[in-house]
Amino acid sequence: MSTIVKPYGDTLDDGKMQLSFTLPIEWSEAADEAARQLIVKMGFADVQVVEGRRIANGFSFFVAYAATPQGIDVASIKAPSAKEHAMSMEEVDAFVRERIGRTVRVAGACIGTDAHTVGIDAILNMKGYKGDYGLERYQTFETYNLGSQVAVEDLVRFAKEKRIDALLASQVVTQKGSDIKNFTALAELLEAEGLRDQVVLCCGGPRVTNLLAGELGYDAGFGRGTLPSEVAAFVAVTLAERAKARA
Repeated sequence: MSTIVKPYGDTLDDGKMQLSFTLPIEWSEAADEAARQLIVKMGFADVQVVEGRRIANGFSFFVAYAATPQGIDVASIKAPSAKEHAMSMEEVDAFVRERIGRTVRVAGACIGTDAHTVGIDAILNMKGYKGDYGLERYQTFETYNLGSQVAVEDLVRFAKEKRIDALLASQVVTQKGSDIKNFTALAELLEAEGLRDQVVLCCGGPRVTNLLAGELGYDAGFGRGTLPSEVAAFVAVTLAERAKARA
């Protein structure tokens, strides 16, 4: 069975895709045609601009349907997940008592100028997310939710003072790569302070993947739909593995 797949629209393997984008031009029929030709230049076929409209002075927004001749061999893709250690809250608590034998100290924050706390709150707050309780409810976790707009220097200082075992950094705003810059700054500062090997470092956000997190020097990355128990299990298992390696 072939592992090469193409986008699906009306018929299997038709390569149909929906694209949307903005051009810095006033809308007109000529603007629609400019959008169509741009998509053709990208290598798409059967291009149809189904929506074009003015959104501001000198700017127009377009929606188009098009077909790509390209496919991807999904069997060649390697992207390990940080969610492989499935455990309930009770199982994580039991695991920590047996394998770690002490309270796990966790701190989380939205770093930089990001003020969006929905994600970090879903993981840390007691009520949790989708019926999955947050880390504040775990009996074996001491959890600190530092909120939003936390400078990386302050987060590192807090981690050092409280002897934090795991740091959770959240970023929702991604404009102009601000999330990457802040995540990188945190990892580099921990390294400079000699703390990187002492903490389980995780990042999260709607555009975060575990693959990206690894490239940035993090132990794990958690994206859309992550449950608190998945983060808790990863932290607990990673700490236990490190303790065993040091023994």
